[in-house]
Amino acid sequence: MKKLSVYLFILCISPFFAKAAAPLEAVQIYTQDELLDLIKKNSHLTRVKLDNCQLVQDIEARAMKMKIPAYQFLFGDMLAYAVCVDRDVEQGMYYMRLAAEQGLPEALEQMGRYYHLAKFVQKDLDQAVIYLREAASLGNLNAQMRLVSLFNQGVGSPRDYEDAYRWLFNSVTADKKTHKKITSLLSQLAEKMPPSVIKRAKRAL
Repeated sequence: MKKLSVYLFILCISPFFAKAAAPLEAVQIYTQDELLDLIKKNSHLTRVKLDNCQLVQDIEARAMKMKIPAYQFLFGDMLAYAVCVDRDVEQGMYYMRLAAEQGLPEALEQMGRYYHLAKFVQKDLDQAVIYLREAASLGNLNAQMRLVSLFNQGVGSPRDYEDAYRWLFNSVTADKKTHKKITSLLSQLAEKMPPSVIKRAKRAL
């Protein structure tokens, strides 16, 4: 009877140990398009954690040696938010800047947002406008909305109103709340612009 109890116990715990001992399945490094899609959805850091931090060396190599903007952005975020690596905000910002300097819209938008909100850096609205304007011109909707919002608050130059209005007016979104917010932002900015300039800004890109 005692031997039978031991046998049944072993049968019960065997699946647990088998599962625990099973090696992690190798994770393939993300393609450029896949990573860009993750960044646009703001799920890139979550994906790295879900992949059990297996790709840290690959990500670091693509950021540092290959200088790929999307990977510079990812590695910078990992450093700033201590995802699978030790936290190093200064180094993280360095890689985010490199990605922005190479024209990655999401990096430009994030840098502009950080300067606007004083996150990791000192608040600098002039720098915020510079980064956001570049990201907005490349079609980044979040940058377009934040840029117009800043203009509505009196930040920036009126010379940039027409471009900002045009970019946001021609943006596309299926989200009703976002569409409503865009309408409100454009309405406020229109109050600062001559009718002729508004008419010109509404022309298709």
